[in-house]
Amino acid sequence: MPEISNLIVWLILGGVSGWIASMIAGKDAKMGLFANIIVGIIGAFIGGWVAGLLGLGPATGLNLWSFIVSVVGALILLWLIGLLSKR
Repeated sequence: MPEISNLIVWLILGGVSGWIASMIAGKDAKMGLFANIIVGIIGAFIGGWVAGLLGLGPATGLNLWSFIVSVVGALILLWLIGLLSKR
């Protein structure tokens, strides 16, 4: 079971990266805090997976690389959601 501090870091990193990705994607007005956190956390997994495929290394902890990876992953997630919602 993860420590409570790790959970708090995931929530903060997820919230901030999801919020920044939603602003970049122009969806900030449609999303709330909870949606930003979820998008950011899922985005961190997507971004880490893509970074691994490209040989760039995964996101590890609370640092600038992890933040960039999670924002890119969140942008990918928002793009995919946009594609699916247009159908």
